[in-house]
Amino acid sequence: MTEPFFSLPASSDSEWGGASGPYNESPQSLYLDPDVLAQELAEELLGDPLDELDSAEPAPAAVAAECDRGLEQLRLGSHEARMQGLRIFCEHRDPRAVPWLLPLLQCSCPILRMSAVYALGRNPSPMAVQPLLTLLSNDDNGYVRKAVAWSLGNYPEAPILNPLIRALQVDIAAVRLWAASSLADAGGTGAAKADPAAAQLLLSLRIDSEPAVRSNSAWGLGRLYGDLVEPRQQELVEDLVRAMLHDAEPSVRDEARLALEQLEQPEVLEQLQTLVDEGLLS
Repeated sequence: MTEPFFSLPASSDSEWGGASGPYNESPQSLYLDPDVLAQELAEELLGDPLDELDSAEPAPAAVAAECDRGLEQLRLGSHEARMQGLRIFCEHRDPRAVPWLLPLLQCSCPILRMSAVYALGRNPSPMAVQPLLTLLSNDDNGYVRKAVAWSLGNYPEAPILNPLIRALQVDIAAVRLWAASSLADAGGTGAAKADPAAAQLLLSLRIDSEPAVRSNSAWGLGRLYGDLVEPRQQELVEDLVRAMLHDAEPSVRDEARLALEQLEQPEVLEQLQTLVDEGLLS
């Protein structure tokens, strides 16, 4: 996932309420100056909003000092100070930040709302669950809803399953992309959630118009396989094989094949080898 603060790529898509994913869509209604967005949002969403952070582990004392600085920035209350504080808590975890992050979910500025959502993904709190779900359902800005769809993956035990299923059914492509990933996280908490999560991911793999959503659906299905009953497992394998052989997008075919290989099921691996022997796979 990509860090939430970069420059916004130019692109166009008529379904925008705001978000973008691997195949970027343009912000039709962000209610902000495009130059401000370009400065604040940057390379939005080639992946996870936090993966581009420096992978080197800072010393605990340095982290504590950074978090102290972030709290002070949030307390100052100006837009720029809050943005600086939010950047810190998108990178670091500190439970002291949560009471300062939650009110920012109500800000009129979508950049602040979006950034607070990402920070609450890094700093999960039970108090954030209902406000995040409200934003997923009601926020008119796609960047914000996309951030929520990602952040909810860090709340897998919360009642997020049905809201994510609905987002994967009806929202714009960028939100669906992260809803698919987070739905796999939610479904991975037990068999009762795995089956409805898998059912929606199977449907998205079959019919979603966005290749990146189909790819994430394939990835998520591979993660859920072990928690499913045998008939659903068989359906999963059949649909992944179909996507591997027939999806129009190479990225989806590759992700479906990887998901099948990572099942490490002898019969599935044998089927793959047969397809290679018959020249249907390279």
